[in-house]
Amino acid sequence: MKSIAFHNLGCKVNGYEMEFMQQALREKGYPIVSFDEKADVYIINTCTVTNIADRKSRQMIHRAKAQNPNAVVVAVGCYVQAGKGEALMDESIDLAIGNNRKKDLIAILEEYLSGQQEEKGKGEDGKARQKAVIIDISQTAEYEDMKISSAAEHTRAFVKVQDGCNQFCSYCIIPYVRGRIRSRGMEDAKEEVRRLAGQGYREIVLTGIHLSSYGMSGGNDFSQSRLLELIQSVAGETQLPRIRLGSLEPRIITKEFIKGLKDCPGFCPHFHLSLQSGCDSVLKRMNRKYSAEEYYEKVCMLREAFCHPAITTDVIAGFPGETPEEFLTTKEFVGKTGFYEMHVFKYSRRKGTAAAAMEGQIPEEIKSRRSSELLALGREMSRSYRERHLHKQAEVLFEEEKEIGGRRFLTGFTREYIRAALPAENLPPGEKTSGLVLKGELTEFLEPDILLFRL
Repeated sequence: MKSIAFHNLGCKVNGYEMEFMQQALREKGYPIVSFDEKADVYIINTCTVTNIADRKSRQMIHRAKAQNPNAVVVAVGCYVQAGKGEALMDESIDLAIGNNRKKDLIAILEEYLSGQQEEKGKGEDGKARQKAVIIDISQTAEYEDMKISSAAEHTRAFVKVQDGCNQFCSYCIIPYVRGRIRSRGMEDAKEEVRRLAGQGYREIVLTGIHLSSYGMSGGNDFSQSRLLELIQSVAGETQLPRIRLGSLEPRIITKEFIKGLKDCPGFCPHFHLSLQSGCDSVLKRMNRKYSAEEYYEKVCMLREAFCHPAITTDVIAGFPGETPEEFLTTKEFVGKTGFYEMHVFKYSRRKGTAAAAMEGQIPEEIKSRRSSELLALGREMSRSYRERHLHKQAEVLFEEEKEIGGRRFLTGFTREYIRAALPAENLPPGEKTSGLVLKGELTEFLEPDILLFRL
Protein backbone atom coordinates (compact mmCIF):
# COMPACT_ATOMS: atom_id res chain seq x y z
CA MET A 1 0.00 0.00 0.00
CA LYS A 2 1.06 3.56 -0.54
CA SER A 3 3.09 5.17 2.23
CA ILE A 4 1.62 8.28 3.84
CA ALA A 5 3.31 11.17 5.66
CA PHE A 6 1.56 13.78 7.80
CA HIS A 7 2.36 17.30 8.90
CA ASN A 8 0.14 19.25 11.27
CA LEU A 9 -0.12 23.00 11.72
CA GLY A 10 -2.16 25.04 14.14
CA CYS A 11 -4.26 24.42 17.21
CA LYS A 12 -4.93 21.44 19.48
CA VAL A 13 -8.18 20.78 17.61
CA ASN A 14 -6.13 20.36 14.44
CA GLY A 15 -3.83 18.05 16.37
CA TYR A 16 -6.75 15.86 17.45
CA GLU A 17 -8.10 15.70 13.92
CA MET A 18 -4.70 14.74 12.56
CA GLU A 19 -4.43 11.89 15.07
CA PHE A 20 -7.85 10.68 13.93
CA MET A 21 -6.79 10.72 10.27
CA GLN A 22 -3.52 8.95 11.03
CA GLN A 23 -5.30 6.32 13.09
CA ALA A 24 -7.93 5.69 10.40
CA LEU A 25 -5.31 5.22 7.67
CA ARG A 26 -3.11 3.04 9.88
CA GLU A 27 -6.07 0.80 10.70
CA LYS A 28 -6.77 0.48 6.97
CA GLY A 29 -3.24 -0.83 6.50
CA TYR A 30 -1.46 2.23 5.14
CA PRO A 31 2.11 2.61 6.43
CA ILE A 32 2.66 5.99 8.14
CA VAL A 33 6.14 7.43 7.65
CA SER A 34 7.96 10.56 8.74
CA PHE A 35 7.24 13.73 6.79
CA ASP A 36 10.98 13.98 6.13
CA GLU A 37 10.92 10.68 4.23
CA LYS A 38 9.98 10.11 0.61
CA ALA A 39 6.30 9.14 0.71
CA ASP A 40 3.64 8.30 -1.85
CA VAL A 41 1.10 10.62 -0.22
CA TYR A 42 1.70 13.74 1.86
CA ILE A 43 -1.16 15.09 3.97
CA ILE A 44 -0.78 18.61 5.35
CA ASN A 45 -3.34 19.62 7.96
CA THR A 46 -3.31 23.38 7.42
CA CYS A 47 -3.96 26.49 9.50
CA THR A 48 -5.00 30.00 8.50
CA VAL A 49 -5.30 31.91 11.77
CA THR A 50 -2.54 34.36 10.72
CA ASN A 51 -0.57 35.30 7.62
CA ILE A 52 2.33 33.34 9.09
CA ALA A 53 0.11 30.25 9.37
CA ASP A 54 -0.84 30.66 5.71
CA ARG A 55 2.81 30.93 4.73
CA LYS A 56 3.79 27.86 6.76
CA SER A 57 0.95 25.90 5.17
CA ARG A 58 2.15 26.82 1.67
CA GLN A 59 5.76 26.05 2.61
CA MET A 60 4.92 22.55 3.81
CA ILE A 61 2.77 21.88 0.74
CA HIS A 62 5.59 22.93 -1.60
CA ARG A 63 8.18 21.06 0.47
CA ALA A 64 6.16 17.86 0.11
CA LYS A 65 5.95 18.20 -3.65
CA ALA A 66 9.68 18.97 -3.84
CA GLN A 67 10.52 15.82 -1.82
CA ASN A 68 8.60 13.64 -4.25
CA PRO A 69 7.22 15.31 -7.37
CA ASN A 70 5.26 12.13 -8.14
CA ALA A 71 3.54 12.06 -4.74
CA VAL A 72 -0.07 12.98 -4.16
CA VAL A 73 -0.10 16.11 -2.00
CA VAL A 74 -3.27 16.51 0.05
CA ALA A 75 -4.04 19.85 1.72
CA VAL A 76 -6.78 19.67 4.33
CA GLY A 77 -8.38 22.07 6.77
CA CYS A 78 -8.54 25.77 7.42
CA TYR A 79 -6.14 27.19 4.81
CA VAL A 80 -8.02 25.29 2.11
CA GLN A 81 -11.40 26.35 3.53
CA ALA A 82 -10.42 30.03 3.73
CA GLY A 83 -8.59 30.37 0.46
CA LYS A 84 -10.49 28.10 -1.87
CA GLY A 85 -9.42 30.04 -4.94
CA GLU A 86 -5.78 30.41 -3.90
CA ALA A 87 -5.53 26.77 -2.84
CA LEU A 88 -7.07 25.56 -6.07
CA MET A 89 -4.56 27.55 -8.10
CA ASP A 90 -1.59 26.02 -6.27
CA GLU A 91 -0.19 23.38 -8.62
CA SER A 92 1.55 21.63 -5.73
CA ILE A 93 -1.85 20.59 -4.33
CA ASP A 94 -3.39 17.51 -5.91
CA LEU A 95 -6.29 17.04 -3.53
CA ALA A 96 -7.91 19.78 -1.39
CA ILE A 97 -10.25 18.80 1.46
CA GLY A 98 -11.99 21.44 3.55
CA ASN A 99 -13.25 21.28 7.13
CA ASN A 100 -15.99 18.87 8.22
CA ARG A 101 -14.79 16.39 5.60
CA LYS A 102 -11.69 15.09 7.39
CA LYS A 103 -13.70 12.10 8.61
CA ASP A 104 -14.13 11.13 4.94
CA LEU A 105 -10.42 11.33 4.15
CA ILE A 106 -9.96 7.66 3.31
CA ALA A 107 -12.90 7.49 0.92
CA ILE A 108 -11.91 10.74 -0.80
CA LEU A 109 -8.25 9.75 -1.05
CA GLU A 110 -8.94 6.24 -2.33
CA GLU A 111 -11.34 7.57 -4.93
CA TYR A 112 -8.59 9.89 -6.09
CA LEU A 113 -5.95 7.17 -6.06
CA SER A 114 -8.16 4.71 -7.91
CA GLY A 115 -8.39 6.96 -10.89
CA GLN A 116 -12.00 7.96 -10.50
CA GLN A 117 -10.79 11.53 -10.74
CA GLU A 118 -10.74 10.86 -14.47
CA GLU A 119 -14.35 11.99 -14.41
CA LYS A 120 -12.89 15.45 -14.08
CA GLY A 121 -10.94 14.79 -17.26
CA LYS A 122 -7.32 15.17 -18.16
CA GLY A 123 -5.45 18.35 -18.79
CA GLU A 124 -3.55 18.91 -22.02
CA ASP A 125 -0.37 17.87 -20.27
CA GLY A 126 -1.86 14.49 -19.39
CA LYS A 127 -1.85 15.13 -15.67
CA ALA A 128 -4.92 14.60 -13.54
CA ARG A 129 -6.63 17.79 -12.58
CA GLN A 130 -6.76 18.86 -8.97
CA LYS A 131 -9.76 17.63 -7.07
CA ALA A 132 -11.41 19.68 -4.32
CA VAL A 133 -13.91 18.58 -1.69
CA ILE A 134 -14.98 21.74 0.14
CA ILE A 135 -18.43 22.30 1.61
CA ASP A 136 -20.12 25.59 2.55
CA ILE A 137 -19.09 25.39 6.19
CA SER A 138 -21.47 28.18 7.24
CA GLN A 139 -24.46 26.04 6.30
CA THR A 140 -23.67 22.85 8.19
CA ALA A 141 -25.05 21.90 11.60
CA GLU A 142 -23.24 18.55 11.58
CA TYR A 143 -20.65 17.86 14.24
CA GLU A 144 -17.96 15.90 12.47
CA ASP A 145 -17.83 12.47 14.08
CA MET A 146 -14.28 11.55 15.05
CA LYS A 147 -12.95 9.16 17.68
CA ILE A 148 -9.40 8.30 18.62
CA SER A 149 -8.27 5.13 20.37
CA SER A 150 -4.81 6.40 21.29
CA ALA A 151 -2.80 9.63 21.27
CA ALA A 152 0.68 10.67 20.20
CA GLU A 153 1.58 11.49 23.79
CA HIS A 154 1.72 8.57 26.19
CA THR A 155 0.33 10.25 29.30
CA ARG A 156 -1.93 13.04 28.03
CA ALA A 157 -4.71 12.85 25.44
CA PHE A 158 -6.72 15.66 23.87
CA VAL A 159 -10.41 15.03 23.34
CA LYS A 160 -12.26 17.29 20.92
CA VAL A 161 -15.84 17.99 22.04
CA GLN A 162 -16.81 21.15 20.17
CA ASP A 163 -16.34 22.87 16.81
CA GLY A 164 -17.15 26.25 15.29
CA CYS A 165 -17.59 29.73 16.72
CA ASN A 166 -20.39 32.33 16.74
CA GLN A 167 -18.44 35.23 18.23
CA PHE A 168 -17.23 36.93 15.03
CA CYS A 169 -14.46 38.95 16.62
CA SER A 170 -13.55 41.55 14.04
CA TYR A 171 -10.00 40.23 13.48
CA CYS A 172 -10.78 36.51 13.35
CA ILE A 173 -11.19 34.27 10.32
CA ILE A 174 -12.12 31.17 12.35
CA PRO A 175 -15.95 31.48 12.20
CA TYR A 176 -15.65 31.60 8.40
CA VAL A 177 -13.50 28.46 8.14
CA ARG A 178 -14.91 26.43 11.04
CA GLY A 179 -18.57 27.40 10.77
CA ARG A 180 -21.14 27.88 13.55
CA ILE A 181 -20.98 26.20 16.95
CA ARG A 182 -21.63 22.48 17.04
CA SER A 183 -21.06 20.06 19.90
CA ARG A 184 -20.24 16.42 20.31
CA GLY A 185 -22.81 14.28 22.10
CA MET A 186 -22.01 14.03 25.80
CA GLU A 187 -22.25 10.24 25.98
CA ASP A 188 -20.03 9.91 22.92
CA ALA A 189 -17.41 12.23 24.45
CA LYS A 190 -17.50 10.39 27.77
CA GLU A 191 -17.14 7.02 26.05
CA GLU A 192 -13.93 8.19 24.38
CA VAL A 193 -12.58 9.55 27.68
CA ARG A 194 -13.38 6.25 29.42
CA ARG A 195 -11.62 4.31 26.65
CA LEU A 196 -8.50 6.47 26.84
CA ALA A 197 -8.47 6.32 30.64
CA GLY A 198 -8.75 2.54 30.43
CA GLN A 199 -5.66 2.50 28.20
CA GLY A 200 -3.62 4.22 30.90
CA TYR A 201 -3.78 7.87 29.96
CA ARG A 202 -3.47 9.93 33.15
CA GLU A 203 -4.62 13.31 31.87
CA ILE A 204 -7.41 14.31 29.50
CA VAL A 205 -7.60 17.78 27.95
CA LEU A 206 -11.06 18.78 26.74
CA THR A 207 -10.72 21.00 23.70
CA GLY A 208 -12.74 22.75 21.02
CA ILE A 209 -12.70 25.77 18.74
CA HIS A 210 -14.86 27.68 21.25
CA LEU A 211 -14.98 25.24 24.14
CA SER A 212 -17.17 27.43 26.35
CA SER A 213 -19.99 27.09 23.81
CA TYR A 214 -20.22 23.34 24.38
CA GLY A 215 -23.84 22.22 24.33
CA MET A 216 -25.16 25.64 23.29
CA SER A 217 -27.37 26.09 20.24
CA GLY A 218 -26.45 29.73 19.74
CA GLY A 219 -26.35 33.13 21.41
CA ASN A 220 -24.00 34.44 24.08
CA ASP A 221 -25.73 33.29 27.26
CA PHE A 222 -23.05 31.05 28.73
CA SER A 223 -25.36 29.98 31.51
CA GLN A 224 -26.73 27.70 28.76
CA SER A 225 -23.34 26.04 28.25
CA ARG A 226 -23.16 22.37 29.22
CA LEU A 227 -19.38 22.39 29.62
CA LEU A 228 -19.48 22.16 33.41
CA GLU A 229 -21.93 19.27 33.20
CA LEU A 230 -19.54 17.46 30.84
CA ILE A 231 -16.54 18.06 33.11
CA GLN A 232 -18.43 16.88 36.20
CA SER A 233 -19.67 13.79 34.40
CA VAL A 234 -16.22 12.91 33.08
CA ALA A 235 -14.66 13.43 36.52
CA GLY A 236 -17.31 11.37 38.28
CA GLU A 237 -17.31 8.43 35.90
CA THR A 238 -13.61 7.99 35.13
CA GLN A 239 -11.65 8.88 38.30
CA LEU A 240 -8.96 10.31 36.04
CA PRO A 241 -6.00 11.72 37.95
CA ARG A 242 -6.20 14.89 35.86
CA ILE A 243 -8.72 16.81 33.76
CA ARG A 244 -7.54 19.94 31.99
CA LEU A 245 -9.40 22.44 29.81
CA GLY A 246 -8.54 24.19 26.59
CA SER A 247 -9.13 27.92 26.04
CA LEU A 248 -12.12 29.43 27.84
CA GLU A 249 -14.36 32.40 27.14
CA PRO A 250 -13.97 34.83 30.08
CA ARG A 251 -17.75 35.22 30.35
CA ILE A 252 -18.20 31.57 31.33
CA ILE A 253 -16.40 32.23 34.62
CA THR A 254 -19.05 32.58 37.34
CA LYS A 255 -19.21 31.62 41.01
CA GLU A 256 -21.33 28.61 40.09
CA PHE A 257 -18.90 27.50 37.37
CA ILE A 258 -15.92 27.86 39.71
CA LYS A 259 -17.62 25.96 42.54
CA GLY A 260 -18.45 23.16 40.13
CA LEU A 261 -14.83 22.90 39.02
CA LYS A 262 -13.51 22.93 42.59
CA ASP A 263 -15.73 19.97 43.42
CA CYS A 264 -14.38 17.93 40.49
CA PRO A 265 -11.66 15.49 41.55
CA GLY A 266 -8.66 15.72 39.30
CA PHE A 267 -9.44 19.17 37.90
CA CYS A 268 -6.28 21.14 37.10
CA PRO A 269 -6.35 24.85 38.09
CA HIS A 270 -4.98 26.03 34.75
CA PHE A 271 -7.15 28.58 32.94
CA HIS A 272 -6.44 29.97 29.50
CA LEU A 273 -8.61 33.07 29.26
CA SER A 274 -8.11 34.86 25.98
CA LEU A 275 -7.73 38.62 26.57
CA GLN A 276 -6.52 40.10 23.21
CA SER A 277 -6.40 43.66 24.61
CA GLY A 278 -6.43 45.34 28.01
CA CYS A 279 -7.93 48.53 26.61
CA ASP A 280 -11.71 48.94 26.41
CA SER A 281 -11.71 51.01 23.22
CA VAL A 282 -9.65 48.36 21.43
CA LEU A 283 -11.80 45.54 22.84
CA LYS A 284 -14.85 47.30 21.41
CA ARG A 285 -13.27 47.56 17.94
CA MET A 286 -12.35 43.89 18.23
CA ASN A 287 -15.99 43.03 18.97
CA ARG A 288 -14.94 41.34 22.18
CA LYS A 289 -17.98 41.27 24.44
CA TYR A 290 -16.43 42.16 27.80
CA SER A 291 -14.50 45.06 29.30
CA ALA A 292 -11.01 44.95 30.79
CA GLU A 293 -12.55 45.44 34.24
CA GLU A 294 -14.92 42.50 33.73
CA TYR A 295 -12.01 40.33 32.62
CA TYR A 296 -9.99 41.32 35.68
CA GLU A 297 -12.93 40.46 37.95
CA LYS A 298 -12.98 36.94 36.48
CA VAL A 299 -9.26 36.53 37.16
CA CYS A 300 -9.73 37.70 40.76
CA MET A 301 -12.59 35.22 41.25
CA LEU A 302 -10.34 32.37 40.11
CA ARG A 303 -7.51 33.46 42.41
CA GLU A 304 -9.85 33.67 45.36
CA ALA A 305 -11.11 30.14 44.73
CA PHE A 306 -7.84 28.35 43.83
CA CYS A 307 -4.37 28.53 45.34
CA HIS A 308 -2.11 30.23 42.79
CA PRO A 309 -3.98 29.05 39.70
CA ALA A 310 -2.19 29.32 36.38
CA ILE A 311 -3.79 32.09 34.30
CA THR A 312 -2.59 32.20 30.71
CA THR A 313 -3.79 34.35 27.84
CA ASP A 314 -3.43 35.67 24.27
CA VAL A 315 -2.77 39.31 23.36
CA ILE A 316 -2.76 40.99 19.95
CA ALA A 317 -0.20 43.74 19.34
CA GLY A 318 -0.90 46.47 16.82
CA PHE A 319 -4.63 46.08 16.21
CA PRO A 320 -5.91 48.65 13.66
CA GLY A 321 -6.11 52.09 15.17
CA GLU A 322 -4.23 51.12 18.33
CA THR A 323 -2.71 54.35 19.60
CA PRO A 324 0.41 54.54 21.78
CA GLU A 325 -1.87 55.37 24.70
CA GLU A 326 -4.10 52.33 24.02
CA PHE A 327 -1.07 50.09 23.81
CA LEU A 328 0.26 51.47 27.11
CA THR A 329 -3.14 50.78 28.70
CA THR A 330 -2.93 47.17 27.55
CA LYS A 331 0.65 46.82 28.76
CA GLU A 332 -0.24 48.21 32.19
CA PHE A 333 -3.30 45.96 32.42
CA VAL A 334 -1.26 42.89 31.55
CA GLY A 335 1.31 43.78 34.19
CA LYS A 336 -1.39 44.32 36.81
CA THR A 337 -3.06 41.00 36.00
CA GLY A 338 0.19 39.02 36.22
CA PHE A 339 -0.21 36.11 33.84
CA TYR A 340 1.72 32.86 34.06
CA GLU A 341 2.15 32.72 30.31
CA MET A 342 1.13 35.07 27.54
CA HIS A 343 1.00 34.30 23.83
CA VAL A 344 1.59 37.48 21.87
CA PHE A 345 0.50 37.83 18.26
CA LYS A 346 1.15 40.70 15.93
CA TYR A 347 -2.15 41.67 14.32
CA SER A 348 -2.56 39.76 11.07
CA ARG A 349 -4.90 41.15 8.43
CA ARG A 350 -7.38 38.43 7.43
CA LYS A 351 -9.29 38.99 4.19
CA GLY A 352 -13.05 38.97 4.75
CA THR A 353 -12.94 40.07 8.38
CA ALA A 354 -14.22 43.44 9.61
CA ALA A 355 -10.80 44.51 10.92
CA ALA A 356 -9.19 44.04 7.51
CA ALA A 357 -11.18 47.00 6.21
CA MET A 358 -10.56 49.26 9.22
CA GLU A 359 -8.62 52.46 8.89
CA GLY A 360 -5.43 53.00 10.86
CA GLN A 361 -3.60 49.78 9.97
CA ILE A 362 -0.43 49.74 12.06
CA PRO A 363 2.98 49.59 10.30
CA GLU A 364 4.83 46.30 10.72
CA GLU A 365 7.76 47.85 12.56
CA ILE A 366 5.46 49.31 15.23
CA LYS A 367 3.65 45.98 15.63
CA SER A 368 7.02 44.26 16.03
CA ARG A 369 8.18 46.74 18.66
CA ARG A 370 4.97 46.44 20.67
CA SER A 371 5.08 42.67 20.40
CA SER A 372 8.66 42.63 21.71
CA GLU A 373 7.69 44.76 24.70
CA LEU A 374 4.82 42.44 25.58
CA LEU A 375 6.97 39.34 25.14
CA ALA A 376 9.60 40.77 27.49
CA LEU A 377 6.90 41.52 30.06
CA GLY A 378 5.53 38.01 29.56
CA ARG A 379 8.92 36.48 30.39
CA GLU A 380 9.11 38.53 33.59
CA MET A 381 5.62 37.47 34.68
CA SER A 382 6.31 33.84 33.86
CA ARG A 383 9.43 33.76 36.01
CA SER A 384 7.63 35.53 38.83
CA TYR A 385 4.83 32.96 38.75
CA ARG A 386 7.29 30.06 38.87
CA GLU A 387 9.14 31.72 41.77
CA ARG A 388 5.93 31.70 43.82
CA HIS A 389 5.92 27.91 43.52
CA LEU A 390 9.50 27.42 44.74
CA HIS A 391 9.84 25.51 48.03
CA LYS A 392 6.21 24.45 47.73
CA GLN A 393 4.78 20.97 47.49
CA ALA A 394 3.64 19.97 44.03
CA GLU A 395 2.24 16.96 42.23
CA VAL A 396 3.99 16.18 38.96
CA LEU A 397 2.83 13.92 36.15
CA PHE A 398 6.05 12.74 34.51
CA GLU A 399 6.11 12.14 30.78
CA GLU A 400 9.58 11.69 29.32
CA GLU A 401 13.30 11.56 29.95
CA LYS A 402 15.40 14.52 28.89
CA GLU A 403 19.08 15.43 29.03
CA ILE A 404 19.73 18.79 30.71
CA GLY A 405 23.28 20.03 31.29
CA GLY A 406 24.69 16.57 30.62
CA ARG A 407 22.45 14.87 33.20
CA ARG A 408 19.38 12.70 32.68
CA PHE A 409 16.12 13.96 34.11
CA LEU A 410 12.57 12.74 34.13
CA THR A 411 10.36 15.70 33.14
CA GLY A 412 6.67 16.43 33.46
CA PHE A 413 4.12 19.00 34.56
CA THR A 414 2.43 20.12 37.73
CA ARG A 415 -1.32 20.63 37.85
CA GLU A 416 -0.63 24.30 37.02
CA TYR A 417 1.34 23.21 33.95
CA ILE A 418 4.75 24.16 35.32
CA ARG A 419 7.43 21.95 33.82
CA ALA A 420 9.46 20.13 36.49
CA ALA A 421 12.46 17.80 36.35
CA LEU A 422 13.47 14.94 38.64
CA PRO A 423 17.09 13.67 38.45
CA ALA A 424 16.91 10.18 36.95
CA GLU A 425 19.05 8.75 39.77
CA ASN A 426 16.32 9.79 42.25
CA LEU A 427 13.65 7.74 40.54
CA PRO A 428 12.21 5.11 42.89
CA PRO A 429 13.58 1.64 41.98
CA GLY A 430 11.43 -0.35 39.59
CA GLU A 431 9.18 2.57 38.73
CA LYS A 432 8.15 3.17 35.15
CA THR A 433 8.82 6.61 33.79
CA SER A 434 5.97 7.74 31.55
CA GLY A 435 2.73 8.28 33.46
CA LEU A 436 4.33 8.35 36.90
CA VAL A 437 2.68 10.77 39.36
CA LEU A 438 4.82 11.91 42.32
CA LYS A 439 4.52 14.48 45.07
CA GLY A 440 7.51 16.50 46.18
CA GLU A 441 9.05 19.97 46.37
CA LEU A 442 9.99 22.43 43.64
CA THR A 443 13.39 23.63 44.83
CA GLU A 444 15.14 25.81 42.24
CA PHE A 445 15.37 26.86 38.61
CA LEU A 446 17.06 24.24 36.46
CA GLU A 447 16.38 26.25 33.31
CA PRO A 448 14.27 29.41 32.84
CA ASP A 449 11.19 27.27 32.13
CA ILE A 450 12.02 24.16 34.22
CA LEU A 451 12.02 23.80 38.02
CA LEU A 452 13.99 21.13 39.86
CA PHE A 453 11.80 18.60 41.66
CA ARG A 454 12.86 16.71 44.79
CA LEU A 455 11.04 13.86 46.48
